[in-house]
Amino acid sequence: MTQTEKIYDVIIIGGGVSGAATARELSRYKVNACVLEKEEDVCCGTSKANSGIVHSGVDAAHGSLMAKLNVLGSEMMEDLSKELDFAYRRNGSLIVCRGEEDLPVLQKLYENSMKNGVKELRILTQEEVRALEPNIADEVIAAVYAPTGGIVCPFELNIALAENANVNGVVFKFNTEVTDIRKEDDGYELYTNKGVYRTRYVVNAAGVYADKFHNMVSAKKIHITPRRGEYCLLDQAAGEHVNCTIFGCPGKFGKGILVTPTVHGNLLIGPTASDLEDKEAVSTTAEGLGEVIAKSGLNVKNLPYRQVITSFAGLRAHEDGHEFIIGEVEDAKGFIDCAGIESPGLTSAPAIGKMVADILKDKMGLEEKEDFIATRKGVLHPKDLTKEERKQLIKEHPAYGTIICRCEMISEGEIMDAIRRPIGAKSLDGVKRRTRAGMGRCQAGFCSPRTMEILARELGKEMSEITKSGEKSKIIVGTNKDSL
Repeated sequence: MTQTEKIYDVIIIGGGVSGAATARELSRYKVNACVLEKEEDVCCGTSKANSGIVHSGVDAAHGSLMAKLNVLGSEMMEDLSKELDFAYRRNGSLIVCRGEEDLPVLQKLYENSMKNGVKELRILTQEEVRALEPNIADEVIAAVYAPTGGIVCPFELNIALAENANVNGVVFKFNTEVTDIRKEDDGYELYTNKGVYRTRYVVNAAGVYADKFHNMVSAKKIHITPRRGEYCLLDQAAGEHVNCTIFGCPGKFGKGILVTPTVHGNLLIGPTASDLEDKEAVSTTAEGLGEVIAKSGLNVKNLPYRQVITSFAGLRAHEDGHEFIIGEVEDAKGFIDCAGIESPGLTSAPAIGKMVADILKDKMGLEEKEDFIATRKGVLHPKDLTKEERKQLIKEHPAYGTIICRCEMISEGEIMDAIRRPIGAKSLDGVKRRTRAGMGRCQAGFCSPRTMEILARELGKEMSEITKSGEKSKIIVGTNKDSL
């Protein structure tokens, strides 16, 4: 194993939304920082497979770190979306009550959320709920309405944070899996499949694996359970079935099966909640998807299930105490935990990143940069331009006039942009998360070969080297002639 010569000030383990948010906030300062990610891209774990909900902070326990960062993150999201150019919409959320027996639960939620500092909250009557959401189930008798609830594209948020951090000097190392951590006098040695990395400080933002790394350096153990959530995504034709995000009254495993529009016009239903041992168990199951279908109709009627275009599953990093663990480990100085980041982790990410960066700033005495770049522009989408602007763009850059993904109307120019950007796409899934090519009704059935050709050309690779999502997911394994 080769020793990596450079000694970093900070290494962040994990390129999910918490790691990327920390990297972006840390990049405001004069610091040598690096992100180690075991997958081929950012946003490949928990952060890529969630509801995309910006929670208002209604049900997080008052006084908890989870509640504090939820409300702060929600308040930060709109300004951040403008700075970093990612899709966000404040559509509001409803937590609905189906029977008289649940009215006390609704009242407690209202009181809890007021203590948490959630603004503009109201309890709606049955008539008010129905006026707001005509497709609400007939059995719904009341709801807590949070106008500050929103929706976001989780891919765009994660990628935007990472790109901005990279532009400001944070190094990202992909396909680099940390296998061991050893404490040294002046910091830590991180052993990986790509060599040994040395650093003064470590930020543990490893999602469902955060307990593994914490327990390597601390005698006080933590335990994270992978909690699988399964979803169904419906076509954009179903996207206006509801306006708000619809939750049920919360139980032991959360607020049940939600129904929500997405920022891109689809309809999303899910998730389930199944506690597992396998930290890689992201496959869907017949039982789980059956539960999504059966329970989603409890709070919303006439759901057009025939419009389902795909299903997926993700793992939430459920810590035994159901609380964010953020801070320096007591018996491992210089090791900063960012663990147990489950829902509302996506919402909280901007505040989590600031909290972790502030801890490091105070401990390291970091100085702010004078040349920090606070803004970033996302992939240019011609369909968002006026007709005249689009004509001029295509005249100057003809690739924007060649449509590759017909379902989402994504052009060759957009795919080229996604590949050439800071931390650019290297796989079909990387292109999909940055442009939506392959996310439409046919689910990449027609556009994949052309996208692979563009990837091969732009990356200087053979088509056979292009993967779906990294080294173990090659698509071309031979030619027809090889099988003769």
